[in-house]
Amino acid sequence: MLSNRKLNPDRARNLSANMLVVSLVFLLAMTACKTSEKNKNDENMKLSEKIVGQFEGRDVKEYTLTNALGMQVKLINYGAIVTSLTAPDRDGKYENIVLGFEKAEQYWTEPYKSNCCYLGAIVGRYGNRIDKGLFSVDEEEFSLAINNGPNHLHGGLKGFDKVVWDSKEFKLESGSGVEFSYLSIDGEEGYPGNFKISVKYTLTETNELMIDYDGSIDKKCPVNITHHGYFNLTGGKSDVLNHQVVIHADRYTVVDDNLIPTGELRPISGTPMDFNQVHTVGERIAIVDGGYDHNYVLSDAISELRKVIQVTEPVSGRVMDVLTTEPGVQFYSGNFLDGVLTGNGGIQYNKHWGFCLETQHYPDSPNQSTFPSTLLEPGMKYNHKTIYRFR
Repeated sequence: MLSNRKLNPDRARNLSANMLVVSLVFLLAMTACKTSEKNKNDENMKLSEKIVGQFEGRDVKEYTLTNALGMQVKLINYGAIVTSLTAPDRDGKYENIVLGFEKAEQYWTEPYKSNCCYLGAIVGRYGNRIDKGLFSVDEEEFSLAINNGPNHLHGGLKGFDKVVWDSKEFKLESGSGVEFSYLSIDGEEGYPGNFKISVKYTLTETNELMIDYDGSIDKKCPVNITHHGYFNLTGGKSDVLNHQVVIHADRYTVVDDNLIPTGELRPISGTPMDFNQVHTVGERIAIVDGGYDHNYVLSDAISELRKVIQVTEPVSGRVMDVLTTEPGVQFYSGNFLDGVLTGNGGIQYNKHWGFCLETQHYPDSPNQSTFPSTLLEPGMKYNHKTIYRFR
């Protein structure tokens, strides 16, 4: 039977107060759970941002990503450059294993003192060389900036490595990263079309640096973008000549005296170019004219993400795997490093102090009809992926 008794006003107020307290306690507990989960995620992957300079009136920002294992990558939005990347040795000690500078402004002042280098940058609109800077699309000839002897190299006088990109952070289940984006306008360095490019760097919780490239264009134009990182798995203690290399490829693009492909894809079996079995960088470099600076034709199917390279540094025990969707890779043994540049930790970058593995389409593809096409057309998507994995 329902009671008709009214609650005493004081008792009603006490009951309401108790219910309010219970509700507050519940809300605080829920907030604590969410905060705890957020802190847990933050502990797994830390991401910070700060302004480290200015270039042409724009802020240059540095992003630092650190995963739960202790691996760290630093990036700046000038040139979308990887300035530092740490990896563990066999004892779990993390050291920087890429060539770079300590201060942001060095990236736009120091290289002019030397004969190189594109340290850690994204290069384009066309990575590698185009013969005499000339190519044709639908019988219309285009003339690009000349910046490498008689040739066009890595996007020209002011390629993607020498501009400030837009940038923003992002988080995924697999890790966290930074997305860099840039609009290359019609006619820039001689290229036709307005080209929108996005490059995403992701540091995973399994010690991988993933690079995803996405782009679109409003006029036909050859496009070939790559990451120009210099690696040294000793942590900068010595040159890279004792690094042990495996490259899964059966041919390479033969080049002339100006490093322009002749069109021949030569078998490498039994030659100093053959890295299908383990060889050190320096083992046969003396009989390779100028050192290694060649495009390897990767043996596996184009567009499938697959492991194509393994590099081991025997003293530290560091191992780097390279996975890519691209049809080629430029293996460069740091031949033009000349000791003029001083980088991270006060290390002098002498000859062979770093090596590059630039996943790419072949050099001078716009002028080589038998090479895989690099022509991007309106309505098409430019995309590929490369992973540098450390263990």
